[in-house]
Amino acid sequence: MQVVEATEWTGGTMALAAGTTVGDVATTLGFIMSRHQSLRTRLVPDGPGTDAPPKQVLSSSGSVVLEVYDDDGDPERLAATIRARYEAAPWDPYTDWPVRMAVVARPGTGDALWFVALYCHMVIDGYGFEALIADLANLDPATGRHLAPVAGIQPLELAAAQQGAGARRQHQASLRYWEKHLRTIEPRRFPVPLEPRPERWCEATLTSPATHLALAAVAERTKVHSGTILLAAYAMMLGRLSGQPVGAFRIVVSNRFRPGFAESVSNLAQAGLAVIDTGAASFAEVIARTFKSQLTAGMYAYYHPRDLWALVDRVGAERGVELDTGCYFNDRRRSAPPPSGIPSPAEVTAALEGSVLRWGPSSNEWDATCFLHVDPAAGAATDAVDLTWRVDTAAVSPAMLEVCLRGIESLVVAAALAETVAV
Repeated sequence: MQVVEATEWTGGTMALAAGTTVGDVATTLGFIMSRHQSLRTRLVPDGPGTDAPPKQVLSSSGSVVLEVYDDDGDPERLAATIRARYEAAPWDPYTDWPVRMAVVARPGTGDALWFVALYCHMVIDGYGFEALIADLANLDPATGRHLAPVAGIQPLELAAAQQGAGARRQHQASLRYWEKHLRTIEPRRFPVPLEPRPERWCEATLTSPATHLALAAVAERTKVHSGTILLAAYAMMLGRLSGQPVGAFRIVVSNRFRPGFAESVSNLAQAGLAVIDTGAASFAEVIARTFKSQLTAGMYAYYHPRDLWALVDRVGAERGVELDTGCYFNDRRRSAPPPSGIPSPAEVTAALEGSVLRWGPSSNEWDATCFLHVDPAAGAATDAVDLTWRVDTAAVSPAMLEVCLRGIESLVVAAALAETVAV
């Protein structure tokens, strides 16, 4: 966020049930702020000067603003406009709360029609957002009474635990795992530098009904999660495009398998390191290797980020290279249902006609070398998966981008159509 000078938000807008009042929304805002420490956490410099690393400051009390807008005849459009303004407005983590909330109301009545809520991604991740929604069941909307104690580890408790011996051992084990691989991986994920485009980062999305169906067939045969299959296909395509069969991938790990983390309203995700060897292997073998690498990456994805940054710099200096660890993979399909039943080969083949490649926005906003997001397709006529790959054109050309996305689809579909997954 400091590098790109922009804040990443999560949340959105929604229509409110008939009978909801502005007071109800205010009660909800007070409830979540009082329950969840992450939402009332700000920063202060941990030392003199504005460049000092930040530390967190938790407030035990305070005031937060709920903005109320009069309905102009199109509350949905007005809510979307407010959301866009919230996302674009400057945010100061040293003075502002990480929550922005508004309600569109019928003038003169107090009736709430539409709701806007955004939360800074620094204090909440996807699973934390789901935990926040689940915790609303513990609010009595009539009285504002809390019906149960807050669940899940809170940031103040977590910060204390991270100073303990157990957490420090986990941190040191993670750094040792990273250092072992940092000393052996190829310095550049794509060894041939390219002339970057004027807008250096570009992206495209492949919406693929066939991949959605094929994943179910391959997952049934290999007994692994469909995300593992997609990561394996991604690894194979990057091995082909880069000429380097062994690749390092930063995979987003939720960390919520750790005790007390599952129901925590906070950001607990960190990028683990999965090193996958695709050389001289069938797709089935790469899937098996990917599964093992994912498990190991998850074990060692709990560390102090600043210590990791220092480690990367130190090992790079000792090797006399600049290490590129910016190849990311993030499967965000937590709530997407799989197909009902195992699709037939004919159904998978027919679905290929529905694949659509769309080019997204390009920009000079700094980003990773490459970042593949996996999402359930929004608004598609049939169930599909969205594969969105954002790349640095100094490393990956637009032509390579399209080859990679279509190659992932081809690998998964071919595996689904084969009698065994041996593509």
